[in-house]
Amino acid sequence: MSDVLLRGMVIGLAIAAPVGPIGLLCIRRTLAAGRWAGLVSGMGAATADAIYGCIAGFGLTFISQMLIDQAIWLRWIGGLFLCYLGIKTMLTPAASQSAPVTHAGLAGMYVSTLALTITNPLTILAFVGIFAGLGMATAAQPGLEAAQLVLGVFLGSAMWWLILSSGASLLRGRLSRQLTWINRISGSILVVFGVIALNL
Repeated sequence: MSDVLLRGMVIGLAIAAPVGPIGLLCIRRTLAAGRWAGLVSGMGAATADAIYGCIAGFGLTFISQMLIDQAIWLRWIGGLFLCYLGIKTMLTPAASQSAPVTHAGLAGMYVSTLALTITNPLTILAFVGIFAGLGMATAAQPGLEAAQLVLGVFLGSAMWWLILSSGASLLRGRLSRQLTWINRISGSILVVFGVIALNL
């Protein structure tokens, strides 16, 4: 394994690991619909992390600056979407038996977490900060190195979402009777995250 790929994996893991609204959403979807629902949700976030890693790794400063300039609009979009998901989660009754998740349902989960992560301007700032701290933000990386870096970011982020969804899946049977309360609590927290995003 190359040093650049390993460095990218560490960056991806460091960005993904703090449990925020996306982590909460992944855990809740795993408890409600199974491991695949949580994992696919996490892959949406990992894809967004890879996109931001691509922007930072290839030195696309004009794109990162544009995202930073539009931070307020991105924050509003992400905040409103979090509020919508939170309210929807709070109002979702706990089913006695999980309905099978369709391909369309999984695609929707993937796209929603991709959109939520992409609309978080703090993610690009985190990438810029980490790249600068590692001495990698002064110029674009050579093509092969940048590609390895982006792949590493995706793999590191994906590894975290696999661990998180697998862990939540192990607890699913024990927590199935409390799913109504889990929906209410996690939905409330998502709304709080959304309100915080709207007021920052």
